[in-house]
Amino acid sequence: MWGPQRLAAATMVMLLTLMAAACGADETSNDAGQPPSVRVRDDLQSVFRDAGMRGTFALLDVTSGRVTVVDRARVERPDVPASSFKIAHSLIALETGVVRDENEVVPYGGWPQPVKSWEKDMSIREAVPASNAAVFQQIARRIGPERMQTWLDRLDYGNREIGPAQNVDRFWLSGPLKISPLEQTRFLAKLAQYKLPVSEGTQQTVAEILELERTPDHTLYGKTGWRFDAEPQLGWWVGWVQRGERLFAFALNLDMKGEADAKQRVPIGRELLTRLGVLPAAS
Repeated sequence: MWGPQRLAAATMVMLLTLMAAACGADETSNDAGQPPSVRVRDDLQSVFRDAGMRGTFALLDVTSGRVTVVDRARVERPDVPASSFKIAHSLIALETGVVRDENEVVPYGGWPQPVKSWEKDMSIREAVPASNAAVFQQIARRIGPERMQTWLDRLDYGNREIGPAQNVDRFWLSGPLKISPLEQTRFLAKLAQYKLPVSEGTQQTVAEILELERTPDHTLYGKTGWRFDAEPQLGWWVGWVQRGERLFAFALNLDMKGEADAKQRVPIGRELLTRLGVLPAAS
């Protein structure tokens, strides 16, 4: 028979074990193997509803390891990255040397494009903010399927799938490459800290291209994505915010019907970042 003190101690251990298990249901592992806390902020679904849209959002506080999500089920669901892949694509292009540097002008190919502004030869520095798919398709052909696969594996990007060799210029536009919003934040956190298995100079160059705004308070980096060939269409806005010593990586993913919805990606993302205290409120 156990005495009262031993019984009390055993009961306390059991309670702590049950509490740890319950907390574990709200945790995911970070790169260091430690389980950071996960906050589910489904109250922020109102930001999507107010815009007449449905979507999800992931925020990784790199300093603390805390993850904040809106719609936990969807935030873990992989989807085609579309032009958000231009971040990884630029790293691969520069690191393999298929383009001399970020300013080398790459021919778009001369064919009609779904977006008229893509019918222009551009450098990576121009093509990333313009989301010029045609230029990056040319770059993908230069890289080739074998090197592309090697680099997707090295970067541990999403499901790392490009499909058959002839798909080398489309795998990020219509699949089979997929990545979840949570995976996007982990990838971007590494890039923001220059911790990817790529030269630091290449990572610095791509980060510079992604810079959207710089203020005394913060610096914002980001890239949009738009998958046309899906119903509903899919929109992305991914990036990170450096605010003093704090670093936050984020990924927005939402359903879209067309161009009017596409214009909502950045405003919705900025509103979520503001409400979560990552970006300062507009004065």
